[in-house]
Amino acid sequence: MTQKVLISSCLLGEKVRYNGSHCLITHPIIKEWHQHNLIIAFCPEVAGGLPIPRPAAEISGGAGKDVWERGAEVIIKPLVDTNANDAISPDVIVTQAFKAGAEQCLALVHQHQIKLAILKAKSPSCGSETIYDGSFSGKLRVGEGVTTALLVKYGVKVFSELQLKQAYEYWLGL
Repeated sequence: MTQKVLISSCLLGEKVRYNGSHCLITHPIIKEWHQHNLIIAFCPEVAGGLPIPRPAAEISGGAGKDVWERGAEVIIKPLVDTNANDAISPDVIVTQAFKAGAEQCLALVHQHQIKLAILKAKSPSCGSETIYDGSFSGKLRVGEGVTTALLVKYGVKVFSELQLKQAYEYWLGL
């Protein structure tokens, strides 16, 4: 089997997460794909131009599909500015960076004819089942991230790192 698999860079040990960390997974399935040179690593947030580290982002007004179709926005909550009498800066909209990264990811998927992706759970870019709800309170909602929504629209099957067995079974059937 030579079908390549797209995997979030942070899951492969690259320190690209918003807080400068990674979420390395060392599962035997990942090792097998790596040994056969079948992994394409990608971080849509970094590809879209966001720095490392960066403030946490969440989707306000919906999920990834709503960002593409209904005007939901990806926002960053700035910290309190202690030099401005504790005034809180307005939300920073980073939707365009998220869309740009997702579009670059889709181009990579087309280039390598990828049909399967394993992306970071709960991420506003990569979440495949749940994402944070936009309130910055730690609450989750059902929905996909911006990149996942775009990939699914174009026929890519997306799993999270929590679904490696299901992803592997899907890959075997390709």
